[in-house]
Amino acid sequence: MIVLAARLAFENLFAPETRKVFWKVLGLTLLALAALWLALRGAFNSFALPWLQSFMPASADWTGWLTLFLAIFAGIALALAMALLISPITALIAGLFLDDVADVVEKRDYPDDVPGTAMPLGAAMKSSVRFLGVVIVGNIVALFLLFIPGVNLIAFFLVNGYLLGREFFEFAAMRFRSPDEAREFRVKHAFTVFLAGLVIAVFLAIPLLNLLTPLFAAGMMVHLHKLISRRESGLRIQRS
Repeated sequence: MIVLAARLAFENLFAPETRKVFWKVLGLTLLALAALWLALRGAFNSFALPWLQSFMPASADWTGWLTLFLAIFAGIALALAMALLISPITALIAGLFLDDVADVVEKRDYPDDVPGTAMPLGAAMKSSVRFLGVVIVGNIVALFLLFIPGVNLIAFFLVNGYLLGREFFEFAAMRFRSPDEAREFRVKHAFTVFLAGLVIAVFLAIPLLNLLTPLFAAGMMVHLHKLISRRESGLRIQRS
């Protein structure tokens, strides 16, 4: 069931119907990253670098070399910071388009089912911020655990698998159920949802492809919710 949901979600990711959302998220993410890069570099050149240069003797021969070294070091630090910020920024932006992905999946693969109900704009923004928080918390916890030999990679997948699986499954379920019912349904199938979350965590760990993690995760959990619900009742799901 999990393998089927993941395969269908990956196919949906590059389907013609998803292309519009795909380019929206990718374009907005790249614009946000470019703007953030320019802002951070501008802040360093305008404030941090002059402050550091104020401690250097003006007549020293090595001052120019030290300035060059600081500029190179700052460039590397900014690049590393941008790498760490890719996932949170993507989560924030893609969170606004999750219902678009769910609509595509439902219309494309479940045309005879009752369609889900999209979240209002305010709720979508709140959900987007929550997804951002989940990604940040998951990566901070995993970052601290990186210093513990033998559990670092395992911790990354376990923490992100649990958090991402929980949030995205409840998102998919709430298109058809009340928030309380969606939470209960997720708890009832906690182990399956956790395993699906591990698949999402693996997707998150793949460079460049991880830019599309929220879109893949949303599609996968829509499929998983559909498959579990059909297995349990065999009836069309309607929002309570």
